[in-house]
Amino acid sequence: MGTKLPRKLEQRMKIVGEQIKLARLRRDLSIAQIAERATCSPLTVSRIEKGVPTVAIGIYLRVLYALQLDEDILWIAKEDRLGKSLQDLNLKNRQRASKKE
Repeated sequence: MGTKLPRKLEQRMKIVGEQIKLARLRRDLSIAQIAERATCSPLTVSRIEKGVPTVAIGIYLRVLYALQLDEDILWIAKEDRLGKSLQDLNLKNRQRASKKE
């Protein structure tokens, strides 16, 4: 598969990059300032803002931390509606434990 993502994921990466860029601009910070705070290069911050999929998640976390948005990472997979539905279906089909004598 390499670094090529499905189109839907590419679009989402671009949205995330745009959201990070908007957060930086709202704080009136330059790419260089964020790069310095995140201990990465300005090019890397620029790549994040463009949604380039090859940037490591650890760098994303450092950039989010530099923007004071690091807790937002906890929202990833938080709702897991599909997993919860599957778990509920599994619970409904469970058998009672045998009675202990």
